Amino acid sequence: MLVGESIRSLDDRYRLSLPPEMGEELAADGGELLLAKERPGCLGLWRPERVQEKLEQGKRILESKIAAGRLEGRLAEVQSLGRLLSTRHRSVQLAGRGRLLIPEGFREFLGVEPGGSVVVVGAAVCVELWRPESWSEMIDQQMPEFGKLFDELTA
Repeated sequence: MLVGESIRSLDDRYRLSLPPEMGEELAADGGELLLAKERPGCLGLWRPERVQEKLEQGKRILESKIAAGRLEGRLAEVQSLGRLLSTRHRSVQLAGRGRLLIPEGFREFLGVEPGGSVVVVGAAVCVELWRPESWSEMIDQQMPEFGKLFDELTA
């Protein structure tokens, strides 16, 4: 279970060092991770096996529906989903000392310039990288529901 919160700086080459405990747990089976655009100002780092099978299964279902003509009236939606699938995820390599290079396209989505701060948050099943302002807004909205959510998920 990935938990914790840490402030890190993005270096001039868009590299970020994860807290050692998070980096070690994420990269337990090697250094390859899946970077995902979660919401504006937030990127998620996932172990590939947690996400890859679900994505592949979804793509197979979509392909079979297209081949069967079941999505004829929804081509604009299929196209939109295709664009999102094409740009939402990317494989990245966690280098030595838990260092991660934020690739182009993901840098803009995160919205942090070199030298800026990134909030690294353990989100139980993944690690999230947040622009500080986006993190503050989100946590302000969700913290009042903490007790209720904790009770519901742990009952």
